[in-house]
Amino acid sequence: MLNSIELAEKLGEALKSRKLLLTIAESCTGGGVCQTVTEVAGCSEWFDCGFVTYSNASKTEILNIPDSLIAQHGAVSEEIAAAMAEGALAQSDAHVALSTTGIAGPTGAVPGKPVGTICFGWVVGGVTHTERRVFSGDRHAVREQTIAHALERLQRYLDEI
Repeated sequence: MLNSIELAEKLGEALKSRKLLLTIAESCTGGGVCQTVTEVAGCSEWFDCGFVTYSNASKTEILNIPDSLIAQHGAVSEEIAAAMAEGALAQSDAHVALSTTGIAGPTGAVPGKPVGTICFGWVVGGVTHTERRVFSGDRHAVREQTIAHALERLQRYLDEI
């Protein structure tokens, strides 16, 4: 299995070969996906920008996610992950987006959403995809698994277009 930086390198090659730019919207990973992507030399050829929208207010103000959508589904939901990815795309010059929102722990669990619950959003080829996963381990482990999964799954969606 590839580590996160190797996944980012492979993803970068795929984006560059397709002349696509990536944008990222993060909550629970706090910029970790962007940091991983920018570890790759030459990423400016395929990475446009990132948004760290940790609070609900920043999701609304920066990514234009309606308060009502957050109130209806909660910030940790596939609906919000989709809206984050779509909002990042709308606020950037990118063609492809990914987003992460979740509960990395050790606190924050709510009924139906245990620690380790992560929701992802990807927009590729004009289609929005979402997924909910529950990862195990401490805060660091959950965030690392989230970063790797976000990049790996985006690669899969790119391979399908």
